[in-house]
Amino acid sequence: MRRAALFTAVAVVSLWAASAEAKTARTPSPATSINGLTGTSFTFTAKADRITTGDGNSLLFWGYAAGAGRAQYPGPTLIVNQGATVSITLTNQLPVPVSIVFPGQEGVTATGGSPGLVTREALPGGPAVVYTFVASNPGTFLYGSGTTPEIQNEMGLFGAIIVRPTGFSATNAANRRAYNHADSQYDREYLFLLSEMDPRIHLLVEHNGLNALTATDFLSDYFPNYWFINGRTAPDTMAAAGSPLYPTQPYNIVPRMHPGERLLMRVIGGGRDLHPFHHHGNHARIIARDGRLLRSSPAAGADLAYDVFTIQSVPGSTFDAIWEWTGKGLGWDIYGSTPHTCTPDPNGFDVTTREWCADHGKPFPVLLPDQRNLTFGEFYHFSPFLGVKGSVPPGQTLLNPTAGYMHMWHSHTEKEMTNFDIFPGGMMTMVIIELLSVPIP
Repeated sequence: MRRAALFTAVAVVSLWAASAEAKTARTPSPATSINGLTGTSFTFTAKADRITTGDGNSLLFWGYAAGAGRAQYPGPTLIVNQGATVSITLTNQLPVPVSIVFPGQEGVTATGGSPGLVTREALPGGPAVVYTFVASNPGTFLYGSGTTPEIQNEMGLFGAIIVRPTGFSATNAANRRAYNHADSQYDREYLFLLSEMDPRIHLLVEHNGLNALTATDFLSDYFPNYWFINGRTAPDTMAAAGSPLYPTQPYNIVPRMHPGERLLMRVIGGGRDLHPFHHHGNHARIIARDGRLLRSSPAAGADLAYDVFTIQSVPGSTFDAIWEWTGKGLGWDIYGSTPHTCTPDPNGFDVTTREWCADHGKPFPVLLPDQRNLTFGEFYHFSPFLGVKGSVPPGQTLLNPTAGYMHMWHSHTEKEMTNFDIFPGGMMTMVIIELLSVPIP
């Protein structure tokens, strides 16, 4: 009962924060949908700190801190440009040596620190290590510790790197691309860094020290009870980015878009388990894997791309996928009976609202029961139509202030939708399709 009460309290606060964020929406460039650090030179410190989970638990973790800040889970997302020379300076405040490796990056050099099995390491309280590489290829990449990664990855020492292609422009839609080809053009992008935790390991390290793991089978008999997107479990995934409620978990994930837009999903397997990430509402077209466009030849574009209804996220691997939603083929007008026009483009969509004109003016095909016979969720806006709100029953909380369509996006492994067996939670969030006139941050 105590755990359930904690979950309820955290859920209420988190969902209130998400609603408040939507009500005060900013309108920056769609390319800023991913929070992270930009530039070419970065300073990391490996530290210990704590995270919170959606059921009110608190766990020790090890993370990379940006500059003099607190450690964060996951580590800072780095956003750099193709061709840039990138350097990361790492110092260490943990009791064991740590390092960073950069899968998918070529010609990485490391100076300073001490020799390690895979790369040079920063010793506890010792001199820094400087890692340098040229970001030769655009795409989505993972970074993490190369020192006992079976422990240090679990403890939280990993993060994401996004390399913008040559000629990228946040303001020019034609050049807002993930790769150097028009097949990767997008309107909005979101990061899905997937990971998990076995709390037994974290509690043992906190109370008995790292050496205590040798007397257990926790690493071979791995059994996580928490699953994360961008370092948060649901419902905290939907709280505001940078919320003071989560000082070491600054990244959220609430994909928002307008009908007809192309949403780029950057999916990374940051843990040691596979995660089938399921996106309700439509298929996604996978255009790249591990930072490489799926193409048969350099000029072919993403001609080897393929459609999926669930992205099979693999540990250490990355996927880039394009997801779209238009309402095409529903058989009814997504904007309802409110007077509006539909001027089709050559593909049959309204040139402004992206409505599927073949369904223009068609009524919703069923009669909704009396409200007294229904149970409403907080994210329903009491109308079947996009941008239209209905009557709210007495005492009903509404967390959909923009009257958008919501589809749950989550792991298709059912236990990964819980926080230590409490549903809902875990690897879960909502995508929101909103009226074209609604500004999206």
